[in-house]
Amino acid sequence: MNGVAEKITAEIESCGAIPFARFMELALYCPVYGYYEKEEDTIGRGGDYYTSVSVGPLFGELLAFQFAGWLETNAPPQTPGSPSAVRCAERAQIVEAGAHRGALAGDILRWMRQQRPAVFQRLEYCIIEPSDRRRRWQQETLAEFAAKVRWARSLAELVSPALAGASEQERADHRQPARVQRIIFANELLDALPVHRLGWDAKRRAWVEMGVTLKDKRFAWTRLFALTPRLASCASLPVPGKQLAAVLPDGFTFEVCPAAEQWWRSAASVLEQGTMVAVDYGFTTEELLGPERTGGTLRGYHHHRFSHNVLADPGMQDITAHVNFSAIRAAGEAAALRTAAFLTQSQFLTQIAAAIWKREGSFGDWTARHTRQFQTLTHPDHLGRAFRVLVQERAA
Repeated sequence: MNGVAEKITAEIESCGAIPFARFMELALYCPVYGYYEKEEDTIGRGGDYYTSVSVGPLFGELLAFQFAGWLETNAPPQTPGSPSAVRCAERAQIVEAGAHRGALAGDILRWMRQQRPAVFQRLEYCIIEPSDRRRRWQQETLAEFAAKVRWARSLAELVSPALAGASEQERADHRQPARVQRIIFANELLDALPVHRLGWDAKRRAWVEMGVTLKDKRFAWTRLFALTPRLASCASLPVPGKQLAAVLPDGFTFEVCPAAEQWWRSAASVLEQGTMVAVDYGFTTEELLGPERTGGTLRGYHHHRFSHNVLADPGMQDITAHVNFSAIRAAGEAAALRTAAFLTQSQFLTQIAAAIWKREGSFGDWTARHTRQFQTLTHPDHLGRAFRVLVQERAA
């Protein structure tokens, strides 16, 4: 039994069955033993799964081109004191959450330095990273950009280190100087936040939370007694109407992620002006309730092999569930963000590439290497259709 399994076992023996979200939290984020704390690289050919970043630097370069366009729109005017100075940002920030080893940040910063030196000069790159170990990895990767990058353990600390540990209301009441243009983005972060797994009880016509217990010294699924008030009021929890309730099969599985919704709301609260971007595996609520997804979207990955047995070998395999983009979008709009786009990754990157090809010389040389990477990033059988992109913004 590995270190994570021992901690989960001890908690179950002490407290009884635990929600799956707690199991997932320990399996992925337990200090020292958690999957994302492992020293070996888990991404790419020698790891457990591929990402857009592992395809090559083009993904980061395309994002950098788009980010630069957004930041240039809000650049300070050439004439000091002109009326537009009130609404234009003096400083530019790119905020990345879920940076892993920092490879994507490096791709973005290198392109900015070479192709958009004016933006790069006023740019501060911030990484939200609560893990000391992952922060060390990122600092090694980004050593050449040490003067440009700063780290924060949380979104609250991003706004002000003094607010670390403050309440949500205290954070909401705190405001940065208005003229800071921020881009806050999360690439494959939300799908790794702990989810609660629910099963449909057709007889009672109600959702039941599935928890984790021990059976014959192995982790096993079990029903918990009732939904907690937090889950019962979760924005992403579908409340079936009579027609849907009548056809949902008994045991239909649905994952909800209050942590993802809360993270998006917190990010919106520190966005004075600018743009928020989420790139992730995901569906809308309607798609998640499709008849082809009776078992939900929860899955494990190990050595590029897909597994439904997410309770096996905690800490040794990645665990993920598709993001409910309907819930994330609603969370942003409730925080007064405007939804600018909700696209597949193929559509999003193709739009960026079209702007590059239209403005010759605006990107740098487009080589055969770029073409190969672009095909992988956008082809529906590779990464193009599986990933969705949500873009929301707040005007100055």
